[in-house]
Amino acid sequence: MSRFDVVALGELLIDFTNNGESSQGNPLFEANPGGAPCNVLSMLQNLGNNTAFVGKVGNDFFGRMLTERVKKQGIDVSGLLVDPEIPTTLAFVNKLPNGDRDFSFYRKPGADMMLTADDVVSVKDIIGDGEVFHFGTLSMTAFSVEEATRLAVDIAKNSGALISFDPNYRAPLWDSEKKALDAMRFGFESCDILKISDNEVELFTGISDVEEGARRIKEEYNIPLVFATLGPDGSMALYKDMVVKRDGFINPDTIETTGAGDTFCACAIDYVRRCGIKILSEEQLGDCLTFANAAASIITTRRGALSVMPTWQEVEEFLQK
Repeated sequence: MSRFDVVALGELLIDFTNNGESSQGNPLFEANPGGAPCNVLSMLQNLGNNTAFVGKVGNDFFGRMLTERVKKQGIDVSGLLVDPEIPTTLAFVNKLPNGDRDFSFYRKPGADMMLTADDVVSVKDIIGDGEVFHFGTLSMTAFSVEEATRLAVDIAKNSGALISFDPNYRAPLWDSEKKALDAMRFGFESCDILKISDNEVELFTGISDVEEGARRIKEEYNIPLVFATLGPDGSMALYKDMVVKRDGFINPDTIETTGAGDTFCACAIDYVRRCGIKILSEEQLGDCLTFANAAASIITTRRGALSVMPTWQEVEEFLQK
């Protein structure tokens, strides 16, 4: 028996999300705990999983705030390290009139980039004691943390863990698109479970048809299970010879989409962890997509993600409505 159901490695940061304007007409931003891998763990905790996070924050107010919030969610923080010099990474998320998001990162460098291979060695028992290991590409935007990520994936693979990967592409954080695509390629080569967005499918393959592009990635890299998200249009799962699709839930209370993909990803990981990956039926995949789409819809009605993930009961009540 593994000590942890899911272990994740990557960025932990503050998402400053737009929260209106002051009386003087200045934009107001709310400091929300964030970072895709830890958002995923937070939702997994709400679904009854035992999780652990590996990453780095700064020795500052934001780093201490993040550590306390992650602890409060029940996530094990034995692998959360503190950099004595580099500050905690900050991201400002502004919602555009068309519904898209504009990101401004304060990360040159940020503490999450300071994770090293030696750090990973120091917490290898945590990484090696997870049933599932989850990561993304933002922990591969600089040499040191990329080396740490690759080592962690090797440790997890050698321990027999399922590998889950979400590219979570953020253009402003890459020196070049080629480097981002190389990081995606490593993730595709390594993973058993892939969660990828429609935009990322097109970026990597040049194919605008999401099903065709996702199928090409699945077949070229021999990935057992691929989940492709389509924004408000729902999602699809590609497994063996099956392609299963489910519509999304248009929520009139949506205020922003930060964390929707992470919420979906967590639900997918949870379902696979409970049901296994070797034999999944079309009905099971459909149920997984429906639940994950619903959970993602709920998080769009809340600012931030990590601290406000929906519970299993909230998702079930939403579906019953």
